[in-house]
Amino acid sequence: MKFLIELTYYRPHTSGLTIYAERLARALVQRGHLVTILTSQYDHQLLPNEIIEGVNIVRVPVLMRISKGVVMPSFGIVAQKLVREHDVLSLHLPQLDAAGLAFRGRIFKKPTIITYHCDLRMPPGAISWAANQSVHVMNNLAAFFTHRIVAYTQDYADHSPYLKKFANKIQIIPPPVELPIVSKKQILNFNEINNSDNRRPIIGIAARFASEKGIDVLLQSLDLIIQRYPKTQVWFAGPYQNILGEEKYLQRLSPLIDKYVSEGHWKFLGLLNPAQMAAFYPNLDILVLPSLNSTESFGLVQIEAMMNGIPVVASDLPGVRQPVIIHRFGKIFPVGDSAALANAMVDLLDHPIKGRINSQEIKKYYSPDSIAAEYENLVSDIRSSFS
Repeated sequence: MKFLIELTYYRPHTSGLTIYAERLARALVQRGHLVTILTSQYDHQLLPNEIIEGVNIVRVPVLMRISKGVVMPSFGIVAQKLVREHDVLSLHLPQLDAAGLAFRGRIFKKPTIITYHCDLRMPPGAISWAANQSVHVMNNLAAFFTHRIVAYTQDYADHSPYLKKFANKIQIIPPPVELPIVSKKQILNFNEINNSDNRRPIIGIAARFASEKGIDVLLQSLDLIIQRYPKTQVWFAGPYQNILGEEKYLQRLSPLIDKYVSEGHWKFLGLLNPAQMAAFYPNLDILVLPSLNSTESFGLVQIEAMMNGIPVVASDLPGVRQPVIIHRFGKIFPVGDSAALANAMVDLLDHPIKGRINSQEIKKYYSPDSIAAEYENLVSDIRSSFS
């Protein structure tokens, strides 16, 4: 089959949504399908068309940005051509442009699947508010025309205002998660480079530096942890500078971060490649996910940590709490409660469970190949409804 996967941002942009789409695309190619990514040329230095690991990437020029969205005048022309050339449409929301493709999918009887990654919340401001309303309208139109909507968990589907409106179209498929295999030497080298003064315990957070990630909650919890474990260090893996719309958030937290950096309790590792992430997780004692709202629907990093035997402390948010609940490996804490977060981490450090999980079962359950097979089954189900 020929799959057309459409989303606003694709690699090298880094987010849970882009990583999901990349893993799904590669897995479909490995299963013998032809896959095209339709996305924005959000950086003018990116090629308008290239093939990476067998995936054809088509990037549409961007005229201007509105908050985190993009305006692409030629998108409709490109989309029309590609929809005709492909058998299946895979649309990744939230975004502005999916409605037109979903409509075309309905008209041309192309099985059309929305994968809904999270609810949308734009930064403050009149322009962002207007953009937010536009995206909501277009997302609703896309859902109306699409044949099925994939959600990561039933928990999130039951609580998302968007998904609840289209409950009859919901299909639950877990996200694809994988990491490259690295050697023990690579893991040890990663620790030697980043932990030269032999700090312990190491608390990891893997995210963009953004307000919805609850980084302030983690910072506020640190004093209580340090009282119990004076050599605690936080490793922040992910981009933290020049994040669109988050400059003031970083500025507000910088004095406290600078204090912890100077005391050796906080370390920015920057954006890590997949092999580096695979070496990052085994060096942790705990991974923390202190997210604050429904812009986080699951947290793929939780599964990556569990694959390496690392327990997780996560916010008690719909969807986000599911990895810990399903796999019984870690703790959940009330959203935004820094004292509860500290207590949960201290309890896990006092009573370690690191390594006490069947990592192979986790890897099999979330393997991109298994997830791609579920998409194939969903396409077959949609096609049977045509007859």
